[in-house]
Amino acid sequence: CALGFPAPAGLKGAGTMATPEKMAALARMKLIATVLFVAVTILFVVARREGWPWVAAFAEAAMIGALADWFAVVALFRRPLGLPIPHTAILPRNKARLADNLAIFIRDRFLDTQSLVARLRAAQPADRIAAWLQDENNARLLADRLAVLLAESLDFMDDKRVRRLVLHALRRRAGTLDLAGGVGRIMDVLTEDGRHQALLDEGLRKLAAWLDDPAVKEGFAGMIVDVASKEYPKVVSMLGLVGINPAELGEKVSVGIVAGVNGLLDEVACDPQHPRRAAFNELVAGYIERLKHDEAFRLRIEQVKRDFLAHPGVAAYLHELWDELRDWLARDMGRPDSRVRRKIASAAAAIGVSMAGNPALRDSVNEHIEHTVESLAPELRDGLSRHIASTMRAWNDEDLVREIEHSVGRDLQFIRLNGTVVGGLIGVALYAVTHLIT
Repeated sequence: CALGFPAPAGLKGAGTMATPEKMAALARMKLIATVLFVAVTILFVVARREGWPWVAAFAEAAMIGALADWFAVVALFRRPLGLPIPHTAILPRNKARLADNLAIFIRDRFLDTQSLVARLRAAQPADRIAAWLQDENNARLLADRLAVLLAESLDFMDDKRVRRLVLHALRRRAGTLDLAGGVGRIMDVLTEDGRHQALLDEGLRKLAAWLDDPAVKEGFAGMIVDVASKEYPKVVSMLGLVGINPAELGEKVSVGIVAGVNGLLDEVACDPQHPRRAAFNELVAGYIERLKHDEAFRLRIEQVKRDFLAHPGVAAYLHELWDELRDWLARDMGRPDSRVRRKIASAAAAIGVSMAGNPALRDSVNEHIEHTVESLAPELRDGLSRHIASTMRAWNDEDLVREIEHSVGRDLQFIRLNGTVVGGLIGVALYAVTHLIT
């Protein structure tokens, strides 16, 4: 429609270029050309009656030129006088071919990949993006648009059918995940270069600090006394008879046990070659091997995964989590001082500042945009050319003719005017030549 052609079926009147001004200008030029033809016709009749041969020659040739050019102009759009004259109504008869040729012309001359990339490279889009994002108004505008998109996405995801589909997709995707193999590979990475020994050291430190806690020692002492009172009540009674306080004894035993355990922990922590470290290595390596190659162990893990995914509580938890996130986002975006909008605007402005001050980043952005255009351009240009051709083919013939005539018909009427005047002058010239050679 922006090219001056009518809208396709279903969109008639949308974006039409046949404005009243153009229609009036075309009608005015047609009237002038017709009046000029009538004038030379009257002049021809008068000249023949009065015996003015030179004037008659001019008028006769002018009439012929006017009629010939009228025929040529009309033949572009319709059949002159409705007669089935060959090679007339050129535009409507050749609409399909014109549509294909125009689509190919636009595709090859305006949308070829190298031209697009060259124009894109000359435009330096990264510089423009950086400058645009640094403007606070633009950053807020981008945040507002993204917030609207996010809100619409929330509404879409709130549909029960969509939520069921998403949940089903998540479960199916998680169901195909090789959990045992994935855990095995992760543990393989964690154990490279003895990294797992650092975890063991940290665990030893945490355990030693916990055992040194007075409350823990007191708790151990109480446990010792309680167990002794239940399992060996007579022994505990005899301790009282000989003047030994069971609580004090339990405390001493607790301190001794903690000291012994801490001593062992300190030995392990200080000796990289301690047997306990070797045992830890063997334990971890054994689990990794079982995760990778023990089919029975892998099946047990897979069964645990399936049971977890199939549990109704998982789906309920995901629904509750989504509802909470959606409600929070909806409340936030409904406020004038939305945190989400502020964060998006701040991030956009920060990206603009980073791009403006980092030539390497701008070059990288430009290169990625160019590569994207290079990869997408062939498919897009072919799709656009097909769209142009199919849209033009779908246009109504009468609408197409009327629209083009209103757009360029005024200029075509000058052909009729020129044909009348030039034809008359050629007629006079031929009449003069005839008299000179006879």
